[in-house]
Amino acid sequence: MTIRGLLDRALLAAARRAGEPEGLRFTERQLYYELCRVLQPLHRGPRRLPYTLAPPVRYRDFRAALAGRPEIGVLPPPASRPAAALPPAESDLYDYAFPRLLVCQDRSIAAMIRANGIHLEAACPVFAAADLPLDARLTEALDRAGGAVVHVLHDASPAGLACYRRIRDRYSPLLRVRPMGLAPRDAAALHLTAGRSPTPYRGPLPPGMRAGERAWLAAGRFSEVAAVPPARLLRTVIRGVRGEGVPARLPVRHRLRGLRGSGFLTWPSP
Repeated sequence: MTIRGLLDRALLAAARRAGEPEGLRFTERQLYYELCRVLQPLHRGPRRLPYTLAPPVRYRDFRAALAGRPEIGVLPPPASRPAAALPPAESDLYDYAFPRLLVCQDRSIAAMIRANGIHLEAACPVFAAADLPLDARLTEALDRAGGAVVHVLHDASPAGLACYRRIRDRYSPLLRVRPMGLAPRDAAALHLTAGRSPTPYRGPLPPGMRAGERAWLAAGRFSEVAAVPPARLLRTVIRGVRGEGVPARLPVRHRLRGLRGSGFLTWPSP
């Protein structure tokens, strides 16, 4: 079998795995990372040995293979919004109080979470960081809840940490802003596929970060939220926005039923 044929078979296997359980929707980038796990299953190593993995396939080769498989239904690129506001059909929800809100660094991840109904499952509006500032009516709805929390889902990268700081500085102390992002130690514990910038990072990093994590970021390494398996990511979001001690209620979509047993992780604050 040719290399292209092997890549094609691996891509089909990756698409099946990314959609489990019961037809989850996923982005192109999430499919790429699932393909990396199929081609290089070193993510199954013991958790007590922390490490990240280099990509085993170039992104352009992945896209070329994906172009030959139109039946693989990845989510389309999301459209931008002028401001973080609810869709017009849901505008009457502004009359209620929202106790929580999720902001994602990656617009595609925000769209994926909404496409899988997690904003309904967790009773939590979901927006992209690029859609900020929040619509004034949404800010008022959060304020009415009293003690509302804005969760920020970001990559393990300097850009991800900066995204969290920008949102925190903009909305604190009016709202509580909490990180739900990957830290380098999370990426290493999960054995995620990680990238590396061509130049080292010389900018500021949080003072409380561990020396090994600082060195990892300073070397130009990064790991995206998209590298987390889709089912694990969704389960983490549900648990994160609802609180660790709160059991999740029944899902609003039948296909989310399998998430109950798919496991979850709790990401520490950066």
